[in-house]
Amino acid sequence: MLSGRHIIVTAGPTHEPIDPVRYLANRSSGKQGFAIAGALAALGARVTLIAGPVTLATPPDVERVDVETALQMAAAVDAALPADAAVMVAAVADWRVESAGQKIKKGADGPPTLKLVENPDILAALAKSPRRPRLVIGFAAETEHVVDHARAKLAKKGADWIVANDVSGDVMGGERNAVHVVSATGVESWADAPKDAVARRLADRIDAALADA
Repeated sequence: MLSGRHIIVTAGPTHEPIDPVRYLANRSSGKQGFAIAGALAALGARVTLIAGPVTLATPPDVERVDVETALQMAAAVDAALPADAAVMVAAVADWRVESAGQKIKKGADGPPTLKLVENPDILAALAKSPRRPRLVIGFAAETEHVVDHARAKLAKKGADWIVANDVSGDVMGGERNAVHVVSATGVESWADAPKDAVARRLADRIDAALADA
C-alpha cells in the first residue's frame, strides 16, 4: 500500500491564451490522469492532482489544484514538491503565444501572425531537479511509431518510465486506452482496457516500484 507516500499527478490539457477570448489547446479530456489519481489515493497515497481546464469531478481523497497554462502547471508542480513519485499525464502545450491584450480583429491584410514561445518542459525539469521524486513517470501521446518515440522520450527527458499510447483514434476523450510502459528494462504492452483499469494497474506497478526502492 502507498500509505505515507506523496504522489503528484498532472492531468488534462493546458490552455495558452492568444487574446482575452481565444486560446491554443489540445483534445486531452483529463480522464486517464484523474483515474490514475483516484487509483493511487485508493491505495493510500496522498495525491496532489494538478489539473488543467477540465470539468471532471475530483476523485475521493485527492487534493486538486486547478491551473490553466503550462507556466501555471510548472509552478504548481514545483510548489507540490517534495514527493515520492510524479505521474505526468497532462498534455502540456509545447508552445504559448505572445498574448494580445485586446481581442484580435479581422483585418484587410489577412490573418494575423502569431509569435510562438516555447513552454517549459515540466517533465524534463522535474527529472533533473535536485528535489526529483524517486519515481518520475511521463506520458507520450503519439500517432505513429509509438514505442520508438517513447524510447526516445525516455532518454531525452530523464524519466524512469514513459507510458505511451496511440491517440490517432478516439483515445482522447474516450473511455478506453491501450498503453506501452517503456523503461530502461524493456517494454510492457498492455491490452486495450477501460481507463479505470489501466489506472489501477499502473497504480499497482507504482506501489511495487516504491516498495522495492
